[in-house]
Amino acid sequence: MLTRVSQTAHRLLTTPENTLTVTVALTLLLLLAGGLGFLVYVAFKRQPANPPKKFRQGRAPGTHTVMVAFGDSITHATLSADWVGALRNRLGPGGYEFVNAGLNGHTSADLLRRIDEVVACRPDAVTIMVGTNDVRNGIPLAQFHANLDTIISRLQARTTARIALLSATPLGEDPAGPANQALAEYNAAIKETAERMGVSYLPVHEAIVGHLGQGATAPQFAFSFGLALRIAVRHYLFRTSLDDIARSNGLTMLTDHIHLSDRAGQVVADLVASWLGRRGLNPSAESRLGG
Repeated sequence: MLTRVSQTAHRLLTTPENTLTVTVALTLLLLLAGGLGFLVYVAFKRQPANPPKKFRQGRAPGTHTVMVAFGDSITHATLSADWVGALRNRLGPGGYEFVNAGLNGHTSADLLRRIDEVVACRPDAVTIMVGTNDVRNGIPLAQFHANLDTIISRLQARTTARIALLSATPLGEDPAGPANQALAEYNAAIKETAERMGVSYLPVHEAIVGHLGQGATAPQFAFSFGLALRIAVRHYLFRTSLDDIARSNGLTMLTDHIHLSDRAGQVVADLVASWLGRRGLNPSAESRLGG
């Protein structure tokens, strides 16, 4: 019986018409799998532009100020507006070099483990933005606070860099929602750490919330990997802008309740640019910085 079935299957698969059908189907499946794999790589796995490992090959000619942006996916920017790239485009011609040390999914503990790669860049300035993944992963507030202390103290001991702590970006666009209420404690820890340890505090969270529509009903926080993947398809395959994606999801400053639209990325870039000018890292550039 099995032999007869096998012979029938063999005849079906080896006729010219069916062979062509199977070949086309397999080719389409391989293309789909390859395309999906490439999309996952581009959206989740690829390195940011000018990561620490690449930068350590040497400063670009004419560089007078190196800033390392240290953080998670909001800094990595494969699924979020590239505020580090915006700064590079704006200030790079004036002698600034920006190193992107952001990695998707990282928490304060991950940043602490990666501190050596930041130190090795011998930066003049370091921005640190972390916290959303600590909240989402249930990292205890006390542990988060201790991690921040250690990150700052090690950077102060091993570099001469000016340091800025940035408040963590919102979790959804409802400031009164449960996710942002939980995040508020972590942002309070960020601000307290900055004041106590003598580093700058940049109110990124507050600035983004300030751009949200007053009185509007925000969708409930509903991030998922599936949503992020759909956004990656729209952004990388269909070239839909992050602002348009945010609007289609009923949002303004966030695309998927976590990652930044282009509008929100500009808010972060403006705050950091202004800080660079105020800190006197290159006084002659202040007119370009707008700060």
